[in-house]
Amino acid sequence: MPRVALVTYDPHPEPSKDADLPVLVAALREAGAEADAVFWDDGGVDWAGYDLAVIRSTWDYTWRAAEFVAWAERCGKVTRLANPAQVVRWNTDKRYLGELAEAGVPVVPTRYLAPGDPADLPADHEYVVKPTSGAGARYAARYTPDQHDSAVRQLERMHAEGLTAMVQPYMRAIDAGGERALQFFGGRLLHASRKRAVLAPGTAFDATKVAHPGLEPWTPTPAERAVAERALTAVPDAPELLYARVDLVDGEDGQPRVMELELVEPNLFLFLHPQSLRPVVEAVLAAARR
Repeated sequence: MPRVALVTYDPHPEPSKDADLPVLVAALREAGAEADAVFWDDGGVDWAGYDLAVIRSTWDYTWRAAEFVAWAERCGKVTRLANPAQVVRWNTDKRYLGELAEAGVPVVPTRYLAPGDPADLPADHEYVVKPTSGAGARYAARYTPDQHDSAVRQLERMHAEGLTAMVQPYMRAIDAGGERALQFFGGRLLHASRKRAVLAPGTAFDATKVAHPGLEPWTPTPAERAVAERALTAVPDAPELLYARVDLVDGEDGQPRVMELELVEPNLFLFLHPQSLRPVVEAVLAAARR
């Protein structure tokens, strides 16, 4: 009987936002596995006692990125970790978009402003500022050129906390076409979803946002699938990935570009795609038995 840890976070005192987790635990147990949902930062967990640890909803890691990466590296030394620790380290810092661009992958154009860098912000188009380590639109906001002072205040706050900022043009096509998420699992396309734009004009960077507004099933176009697969092949050292989510938005030319490549803890949206539960369970069991 394979032992599988589904790795999550402790949301105390709030309830967990991962609606898929109990469903996945139950399905794995029904399929014959000994499955547990465990907190990544629980010092009492014996990770070596599991055949596989699958990172699922460690949704507090962006506040503690260095600590989380260190945990992944420790865990990966005593059991099989999915995705592998070197992937976690690479993907927790969104400067990976620069590496994907260098590899020829169409990405949203991105500049980086580290603490100490001048506030070099666009003066001729709408843009987005967000941290290189972030999720759920945390510390993200969109600005017009005449909102320069507000954007500078955001940069000052982020830099004071040691965060590096990303500056991207606001991709206007997202207002009409939304953002598409292509979910891969076990080496194949599992399903796809689409959501509306997250960043509303005038919303403060430190305000709480709805991470997946208007989420709905989506059938990816051949162009979207091609860009997503190209992005996955550009991951350094071409590691074996149990799961991956590629978030896409259209550029000014109407062609899909990578917004983010989610290889750490992407929401699977199984509640939206219940037919995907069985192939996810089969892929997890296969990985645990290797």
